[in-house]
Amino acid sequence: MKRTWTIIGVADVARSFKWYQSLFGQTEMRPAHDYWGQLLDTDGTILLCLHAWGEHEHPSLTSPDRAEPGNGLLLFFRVDDFDDALRRARTLVDALEEEPSVNDRTGTREFALRDPDGYYVMVSALEAP
Repeated sequence: MKRTWTIIGVADVARSFKWYQSLFGQTEMRPAHDYWGQLLDTDGTILLCLHAWGEHEHPSLTSPDRAEPGNGLLLFFRVDDFDDALRRARTLVDALEEEPSVNDRTGTREFALRDPDGYYVMVSALEAP
């Protein structure tokens, strides 16, 4: 396997699309559809897919009421601009879920926050300091 396409159910694709673009420091643009958007890296790699709840009869994306959004899921992103990502993250939420610290297991800095739909988002430095 070379790539995964993580797809999460969201209440408002455009809002979540803009939120993740802000977190990753990407140029703002609109998703392809009001029910679907793919966030891409500069090389075209898909970073995350956003899917509107209740569209297209996908069993696990029918409604956020069927399970607590984000339960059992950790979105984990490694970034090459950790300090900038941290500054951007602080503008997106009132408080981080986890303040920056060094993960003892990986030796990399990381922090966590919640996205607009309640998903737990961990951001980790690509390299150890």
